[in-house]
Amino acid sequence: MLIEGKVVLITGASSGIGAATARAAAAAGAQVVLIARREERLTALAEEIGEAALAIRADVTDAAQVRNAVAAAVEAFGGIDVVVNNAGQAMVGNIADIDVEDYRAIVDLNLVAPLIVMQETIPALRSRAESSIINVSSGVTLMAMPGSATYSSSKSGLNQLSAVARNELQPDGIVVSTIYPFVTATELDESMRGASVTADDSSGWRPTPHTAEHVAESIIGLIRSGHAELSLLPAEYSH
Repeated sequence: MLIEGKVVLITGASSGIGAATARAAAAAGAQVVLIARREERLTALAEEIGEAALAIRADVTDAAQVRNAVAAAVEAFGGIDVVVNNAGQAMVGNIADIDVEDYRAIVDLNLVAPLIVMQETIPALRSRAESSIINVSSGVTLMAMPGSATYSSSKSGLNQLSAVARNELQPDGIVVSTIYPFVTATELDESMRGASVTADDSSGWRPTPHTAEHVAESIIGLIRSGHAELSLLPAEYSH
């Protein structure tokens, strides 16, 4: 689908991939709805982008807050054409040591919240001639990296949720796609739950991070192509 003139709602838009996607979508001629919990950052980004941006503070794990945000977006821009489910948090730790409450919090944000956002935006998306949902997963779900069980299992659930949604929503003209970013230079590591994991220098695991801008441009490309999936994982790390 063409992104020019469309309304793009982005969660986790206050930094990293979300903020970069907002800038890229606006540069491509879209209006952007910025959703995150950090209001000051959202406001600054909206001011940077200009009249094409609307900042709405909301916790995406709270269905009522998401519902209110969607209503505000529709009132401001007349509808929603694209949803980018980007909000998420990482966590590291061995399975034997995972704190169950931390696990629940990660699943709530990485898996339940995207479901909430899809449910609350589907009515608006159905009203458009064509629309799109992009679910931001992770390349780690295509691997079996020690220490990644919490993050990768939550994102793997999102992969399946997204695949089923693609089949269910296709008759309504809603195209659902999943993107698998590789290691990306964002603040994700700084907000990570769990104990830090020291890389084994003998393992060969020395990935060069992508920039948030690279991932954002890939998301824009996926909106345009409507393909089911896009992996940014380099071939040497695929199994």
